Amino acid sequence: MRLGYFADSYRPYVSGVVQSIDTFSRELRRRGHFIEVFAPNYPSCKDSVDQDVYRFPSFNTPFYPEFYIGMPLSIGAGKFVRDLHLDLIHVHSPFFLGHVGASMARRLELPLVFTYHTLYDQYVHYFPFARRLTQKMMVYIATRFCNNCDLVITPTGVIEKLLRSYGVVVPIVSISTGIDTQLFEEGDRHFLRNRLGIAPEEKILLFVGRLSKEKNLGSLFRVFGRVLHVDRDVTLVLAGSGPDEENLRQLAVEMGIADKLALTGRLSHEEVAGACKSADIFVFPSVTETQGLVLAEAMAAGLTVVARSAFGSVAIVNDGVNGYLCDSEEMFADRICELLQNQALRRRMGEAAIARAQGLTAEKMAIRLERTYQALIAKDREALEQLAGEEI
Repeated sequence: MRLGYFADSYRPYVSGVVQSIDTFSRELRRRGHFIEVFAPNYPSCKDSVDQDVYRFPSFNTPFYPEFYIGMPLSIGAGKFVRDLHLDLIHVHSPFFLGHVGASMARRLELPLVFTYHTLYDQYVHYFPFARRLTQKMMVYIATRFCNNCDLVITPTGVIEKLLRSYGVVVPIVSISTGIDTQLFEEGDRHFLRNRLGIAPEEKILLFVGRLSKEKNLGSLFRVFGRVLHVDRDVTLVLAGSGPDEENLRQLAVEMGIADKLALTGRLSHEEVAGACKSADIFVFPSVTETQGLVLAEAMAAGLTVVARSAFGSVAIVNDGVNGYLCDSEEMFADRICELLQNQALRRRMGEAAIARAQGLTAEKMAIRLERTYQALIAKDREALEQLAGEEI
């Protein structure tokens, strides 16, 4: 198959969406398919060595300088797409370049697929005013965009149910972003202690993700403060970077936890694997995830997860089996303390976590996506219904 992927963010920007595009592109290319990615241009990207990427002119945003918005105007883009003789267009955003991809699909009479990666209404804190109205508008825009596609992909069945409640009526198939289980199984067990100088007697709580408001890290700090009242031999590590990094450092000082907090900055994927392998418990306070890809990666490393009970975590974590789902900060802290005091419980849940991650390998998810594309191109409604009915 010849596939066109349109996205509002891509390398060198780091996010779950970018990782999803990269993972599926890599696995599908291994299976013999052609993929051209259409994405914004970034000052630091070097497309001379980045094959199969078409860059649109872009500008950065004042509220998030790392994020660039691709301008949906490019001389020659239409002819370029036509000359690729694509079989299908897959868009990864309902905005800007997502609209370009949708327009190209309609013009060329190609099947159009959209992956609902993000709970867009949960990001209105980036808007300076009218946030409640903006929240409603985000739901409306995303729902309308979904219904103009031939197929919608959701990372989990939980998000499929949410979209149905919004009024999405087109076919939906759930396909999680797959993970490289071998990478996380073989991560460096000493990575965090060596990099950050954490003492051997210290237990490590690990968060991986963008340091931004939607990740709910202020709540995690309050949880961590409760934990420290019970056990002082604990370090909280935040692995990642983002617009809230300096604010979080200041908040840690104000809350009296700065001496027990460590920030790694941005890590490579291999370093993330090492971070997961060298931690004791994975903590995840976010309530805005559609999948929580880092949860599955942490599980692949054998980490027990303690997470807020929300869309992405509910789909990945089996409460009491491979981790804990929490409805309050008090429960969150209690579950962490329980695990810190019981190594046998951590080990047992970690083994169950590995088993859960094995069902979400990159190869398995790519094969599922391949079958979905083939069914859509062939207009095989029965095959699509079968895929929609399968649990992941």
